[in-house]
Amino acid sequence: MPRAVHFEIHATQPQALIDFYSSLFGWSFSKFHTGEYWMINTGPDSQPGINGGLLPRPGPIPGPTASPNAFVITIDVENLDASMAKAQGGGAVLCVPKMAIPKVGWLAYFKDPNGNIFGMMQMNSEAV
Repeated sequence: MPRAVHFEIHATQPQALIDFYSSLFGWSFSKFHTGEYWMINTGPDSQPGINGGLLPRPGPIPGPTASPNAFVITIDVENLDASMAKAQGGGAVLCVPKMAIPKVGWLAYFKDPNGNIFGMMQMNSEAV
């Protein structure tokens, strides 16, 4: 069964949110090997939970302040191409086409039928 494996926080000011979440929850942040991306460690692997990432916001903050401005979650899938086709067949809209995350896997982002963004990733250490 596909499981949630990663979340992302989009930040207008990355360092400000790194400082905020480090102080609030004790999360640790480490720069990823590509671009402006920080990995978030939310706790020990021996405890339930998932880790995430933080990146510069790709556009303006969505909507008025009364509407949710949420984290993006990524689901681990066995076959990204098949899952992409199934998502689109169910009414999802492709937002970010399939792309390689070097040495990690293949990733794509969708909007579900209600407009919520989610990612799907097929792990593959040979992705380039």
